[in-house]
Amino acid sequence: MKDQNNTFLDKLTIGYLAWFKTGYSPFAPGTMGSLATIPLIYLFYLLNLNILYFVLIIIVATIITCIITDKVQKKFNVHDPSWIVADEVLGMLVTWTFVYPTFNWVSISLVFGLFRVFDIVKIWPASFFDKKVHHGSGTILDDIVSGIYAGIICLVLQKYFNIF
Repeated sequence: MKDQNNTFLDKLTIGYLAWFKTGYSPFAPGTMGSLATIPLIYLFYLLNLNILYFVLIIIVATIITCIITDKVQKKFNVHDPSWIVADEVLGMLVTWTFVYPTFNWVSISLVFGLFRVFDIVKIWPASFFDKKVHHGSGTILDDIVSGIYAGIICLVLQKYFNIF
């Protein structure tokens, strides 16, 4: 990943994809990236945006992240390296969307825990994106799918079991 010709924009892009260097954690970078998303979720909680704006932000961020992930992966000749954790950030945001704007330690613990389980297990079609799609979108979309699965479980726990 070292390239002496990195521009400021390259460094900014890599910093985003590594989510402020959490992707360089020697232990479970995906988990660290997911944990580092909690302050962002809290910021969105404080902003109290209309849910449609929040969803629009996630959609736009996903599209942009797919594009820049593809460019970075091609530049460094890698596919889904562990240091790219922006996909975990987006997956966590997708999961939280299902219980938006609830923010308490029970809800965030469930969002985090369930997302990590689904991200690791990769139930189809997440496994398809992970293994078969070699564009940057494959790196990102498996976590979006995992976020949807985790979000559905969070929603069920919230609506039918009053867990939080």
